[in-house]
Amino acid sequence: MSTPTDFQVHYFNQADYEKTHEAMLNKTLQRIEKKQQGIATPDELWIVEHQDVYTLGQAGKTEHILQKNNTPIVKTDRGGQVTWHGRGQLVVYFLFDINALHWGVRDLVTHAENIIIRTVTPYLPTNFSAKARQDAPGVYVYNADGVELGKIASLGFKIKHGFSYHGIALNLVNDLTPFNLINPCGYAGMTMLRLADFASINVACITDEFIDKVRMVYKTSADNDSQS
Repeated sequence: MSTPTDFQVHYFNQADYEKTHEAMLNKTLQRIEKKQQGIATPDELWIVEHQDVYTLGQAGKTEHILQKNNTPIVKTDRGGQVTWHGRGQLVVYFLFDINALHWGVRDLVTHAENIIIRTVTPYLPTNFSAKARQDAPGVYVYNADGVELGKIASLGFKIKHGFSYHGIALNLVNDLTPFNLINPCGYAGMTMLRLADFASINVACITDEFIDKVRMVYKTSADNDSQS
């Protein structure tokens, strides 16, 4: 099969996590089955704002949940430890055939991190920077002196038979206090940041900018394949 050249975008507002996860998993399983039959299906990018929820990765340890409140805690099958999703946070799920894109898992993670970095950097103060870390997936903000201020985006994927699902969570205008009840992504004392504390932002505009940057990376992969 040839490399896909574009993807579909779907939007989900105030989405229940468990129902969204079930739909995402079922979609992926259907795509796997169709590919085994020689039938191509389009990749999809899901733009989601979840109802408030804590999610615990497949190897997640409950000891990283420091205090419980009325927010549901859901065990899920992505990588990583515990995190929070909710209103004002941009969650993006990558339902991609990464084999068809000739991406490995590390390629997917690096592309996702770089897309986040390119999305948030224009909103940071002069000489501030957004960077990934080798020891802890996600995107972190550094001040002009190179001091890490905290984490602004998390990521965790799951791969089945070369198909990815789950994705990234970028803090935009959401309340950060829910993170105080957990060790975010398993790191005690991790400071969580949001983009609204650095600049006046429009969530819809940033969402569109993020999608555009995903499309640029996606089409570059297709162009490279056509030239090889």
